[in-house]
Amino acid sequence: MPELPEVEAARRALEAHCVGRRIRRCAVADDPKVVLSDRVAFERAMVGRTIVAARRRGKNLWLRLDAPPFPSFQFGMAGAIYIKGVAVTKYKRSAVKSTDEWPSKYSKFFVELDDGLEFSFTDKRRFARVRLFDDPETVPPISELGPDALFEPMSVDNFVESLRKKKIGIKALLLDQSFVSGIGNWIADEVLYQSRTHPLQIASSLTRESCEALHQSIQEVVKYAVDVDADSGRFPIEWLFHHRWGKNPGKVDGKKIEFITAGGRTTAYVPQLQKLTGTQSGKAVVADPRQVSNDGDAKEAGEDDDDPKPRKRVAISRAARGKPPSRKTNPMQVSEDGGAKEVGADGDDDLKPRKRVAISRAARGKPPSRKTNPMEVSEDGGAKEVGADGDDDLKPRKRVATSRVARGQQNKDAASAPSRKTEEIAGAKKKPSIEQG
Repeated sequence: MPELPEVEAARRALEAHCVGRRIRRCAVADDPKVVLSDRVAFERAMVGRTIVAARRRGKNLWLRLDAPPFPSFQFGMAGAIYIKGVAVTKYKRSAVKSTDEWPSKYSKFFVELDDGLEFSFTDKRRFARVRLFDDPETVPPISELGPDALFEPMSVDNFVESLRKKKIGIKALLLDQSFVSGIGNWIADEVLYQSRTHPLQIASSLTRESCEALHQSIQEVVKYAVDVDADSGRFPIEWLFHHRWGKNPGKVDGKKIEFITAGGRTTAYVPQLQKLTGTQSGKAVVADPRQVSNDGDAKEAGEDDDDPKPRKRVAISRAARGKPPSRKTNPMQVSEDGGAKEVGADGDDDLKPRKRVAISRAARGKPPSRKTNPMEVSEDGGAKEVGADGDDDLKPRKRVATSRVARGQQNKDAASAPSRKTEEIAGAKKKPSIEQG
């Protein structure tokens, strides 16, 4: 994902080659998911305007023209600026090669200038956003961003004070664009590695020394990456960046890299160097190699860090996590591989909620309940269904009302009838008769 250094490299290229030029022609893609302004109105608003400046905050870039409105670009996961004949940046996930067709089929915003120079904003994965604003700095998403990590760095004291107020993991905080804008996944991993800070460490629990080390790492990593125009081939060899992209956890300086989830994102870290401290020191952290995507990078869970919404939590069975079944788990709902059996996992393509099937106490190996009417128990000991005696119409039986008078008479008859014990006593007192001859 393009982060501050990649977007800054694009801004500098536009500033060096396009500022002062008039827009002769503009073509905007018919892609409402990416282009959030009317396409025809967008193109008309661009033609004839002169580019005055190229501006950036965090991972958002916009062009200031000689009159509003102004085009704004949110790079998303694969957005990129290309200027024909000009090397802009060599981002690892660049979607368009220099040998590809021009303009690219992934182009979302294409411009031809009055001197013949052409540039394009492309996005292969369609997570970028292209908008038209009268004043981009006063409206979301740019108005909601925190201070820029390059142009508006916090002082050490302000940084330390800000962290003391945050009760969340430090990686999650660094990815929050309202806290500091421009830091994405790879920069966050890099600065935490260089400052020897565990990604899950609660920000407010960091010592002042740790805060100062992290502050210094942010400044150094961002500045260095920007100075080399985000050319990763020129990053220092000892950076974690060079070792975090493999499909399997690699090593940096001979120490193993592991992947965990922090801040809703897959995180590369070195357990030997980045340890939880304080009250968190005893907590175990389980690495999850499944968090690596097919291209080897940390797997992306959402569209962009600029809109850090809570991610949906994916349920993983206890068996998959190496734990025994929960007491609350119904063994009949566990699949053959030990995982939770999905609705429709037995071949039913229609994943509709199943009706709950009642199982008798006898079938479950339990004695009849005291509340069970023995007349309602079938021959096999199970609960006798309504209509089980051959009635095909399984409709609820009507309850027969018994009058209070009738019930009183039954009680009276039962009270007046002699008991078995009374009969036995009476029989014992009765003398046998003598047969008269």
